[in-house]
Amino acid sequence: MKQKIYILGVIAAIIISTGAILKVNHWPAAAILLVTGTMILVLLFFPAALINNYKAEGNSQNKLLYIVTFITCFVVFTAMLYKIMHWPHAGIALLIALPFPYIVFLPVFLTVTSKNKNFNIYNTVFVLLLLTLNSVFSALLSLNVSRDTIVDSFNISRNYNNIEAAMVQKPIIGKESAVNIKIDEILKIANNYRDLILKHEGMTSEQWKNNPETLVKAESPNIAASVLADNGEMTPGMKLDKAITELIDLMKQTKGFEDTAKALPSILDLDEEKGKDDAVNFYNRNIFVPLSWALIYLDGLEANLKMIKVSVSLD
Repeated sequence: MKQKIYILGVIAAIIISTGAILKVNHWPAAAILLVTGTMILVLLFFPAALINNYKAEGNSQNKLLYIVTFITCFVVFTAMLYKIMHWPHAGIALLIALPFPYIVFLPVFLTVTSKNKNFNIYNTVFVLLLLTLNSVFSALLSLNVSRDTIVDSFNISRNYNNIEAAMVQKPIIGKESAVNIKIDEILKIANNYRDLILKHEGMTSEQWKNNPETLVKAESPNIAASVLADNGEMTPGMKLDKAITELIDLMKQTKGFEDTAKALPSILDLDEEKGKDDAVNFYNRNIFVPLSWALIYLDGLEANLKMIKVSVSLD
């Protein structure tokens, strides 16, 4: 029985460690491994180990300690998982989990062990050390550097959406010009891309614009590209990149747009070397990225194109 428990613990540790490595590098399957490993650890390994040790000890007086130990492990590891995965209410969960071992577990531990004259004091020291390590790790999670980056990206999205809203209020002169028609074509493609991605994530465009923080898988890479591929973009970005290339070529050939055509690769965050020729690379650069940034790049593309329309109309 002990051997099986040890093997279960090793498996859980390997899965969690691998998931953590994938998470740090924003690689696929990180979430699956972290959730699976934590569930194995909390729901299988800890109960099995505690039950086995309780039966071996044969002391029913310590039953409360075993129960509290499991509850503490469940609360702490679940809160950490919530924080690492950036799930809703993770901050509240961590605020509960951080003092929980000291308020609930430690008093029970000290009360139960104080009644046992043969209890080794080093075990108490070891438990206190583990609690200290738990506090340090929880504090590191609270720093939340990665999440701060995502929050900053949401603010960028809001700025883009505010710019778009302002551009809509401006009258567009020469609306039927070839350049404006091509810009409208790109805007339609970008809007369609964003709607498909948001629909896959259970959100609407309005929810994204008003409250982007509700995006659950903000850090997950390649979701946007996968969704678009499943919806007909089998040749990645051909439709979008082709339309942008045509816009650049059209501007080069249209009087008064030559300077804008030269600046467009930089404005739209294209691969500038390719943008000078005939093969822009907006899609590969800006869609095969974490989900939040793919949506933000599409917002930026729309905002910048609308600004170009307005600036041209005012000249």
